Amino acid sequence: MNRGERGRHEYEGLMGRKPEEALGEVLRTSPQMFETVVEGAFGGALARPELSRRARELASVAIIAAVGGAERRLASHVRGALRQGVEPSELLALCEHISVYAGFPRALDALAIVNGVLEEQGIPKPPRMHRVALADHETVVAQKGDHGPAVIMSHSLGVDWRMWEPVMERLANGRRVFAYDFRGHGGAAGAPRPFTMDDLAADLVGVLDAFDVDRAHVVGLSMGGGIAQTVAVRAPERVASLALLATTDHAFASFEDRARSGEADGMEAQIVPTLTRWFTPAALATDPWGVRYARERIRRFDSADWAAAWRAFKGVDVQGRLAGKDFPTLVLAGESDASTTPEIMSGIAERIPGSTYRELPGTPHMQTLERPDLVAEALDEFLPSDRQSRRPPSRG
Repeated sequence: MNRGERGRHEYEGLMGRKPEEALGEVLRTSPQMFETVVEGAFGGALARPELSRRARELASVAIIAAVGGAERRLASHVRGALRQGVEPSELLALCEHISVYAGFPRALDALAIVNGVLEEQGIPKPPRMHRVALADHETVVAQKGDHGPAVIMSHSLGVDWRMWEPVMERLANGRRVFAYDFRGHGGAAGAPRPFTMDDLAADLVGVLDAFDVDRAHVVGLSMGGGIAQTVAVRAPERVASLALLATTDHAFASFEDRARSGEADGMEAQIVPTLTRWFTPAALATDPWGVRYARERIRRFDSADWAAAWRAFKGVDVQGRLAGKDFPTLVLAGESDASTTPEIMSGIAERIPGSTYRELPGTPHMQTLERPDLVAEALDEFLPSDRQSRRPPSRG
């Protein structure tokens, strides 16, 4: 492969179009410039493997935005970044980063270009964000949808509300969907320690109160599922339905071991054992957004918050206490979950008479981060919405 062929191959790999199509005007008016771009740049430095294509597109967006005055090129590279697996949230965070180093005018111009490309490609806008004061700390709550039944979602230990973002858009069709950060996590990091499962349950109810929601459809994954079950036991009148994903109704001896490891070994030491429990080998090999997000959340986690959360989870005390509750329950297991296995999840379902048990094929512990399509489909089918009542009347 000569330099010209290599340049064409790399351009198409980065940008998703043949250079003769994307740079047709340049080729017509200045074949020399076309050759310089394709052979000199894309066949040279940009073809080197030391930087991934994803990293190169992030760097290109940042540099062009900081320099300014090249809006068409910036939009082209924003599209290229999306093609390389950069998430919209990462591009928006990059604009914030640019404001620190290149100033607000450049960052605001870049933000406008990014938003324009996202809209052009039909990518949903991010959730609306709220700051909410609870009994002894503040948290953040993300909201999608402004009508219909209320759904509140409680995340896993070690991450934050964004764990739910991949499914929120679909679930918000005919529903109000709220995802919040619980104590020690995200916007609620550094909340008073120690805390208990009862404290965490009270916080979820506090979020409902902040939005004047009397009863909600409560969804929880892993520790979030423990919180959801604790709410259902302590305040069943606030629960319209219960969806339990990749969770447990009793503590494991390993919870204290993980707390102590965070304190003694630090958070970097938690990355490998945690991610290998959470994701399939294929996801770890390809490193999609969900894996990158989870890795960074663990790496940046405060070890004292980590230990406090695991010790709170040790106090989950709901086994056998949901029988007879007057709301439907969905138990959603992942076929490939090495942490809360299908055997564990089916046991939960057996202890809740009348519950619905489903097993998602090929799905690991972090269901929403690796198979959001399957999770959204299952929850959308289970949760009521007001879509039927809002449909236009038939003309037939």
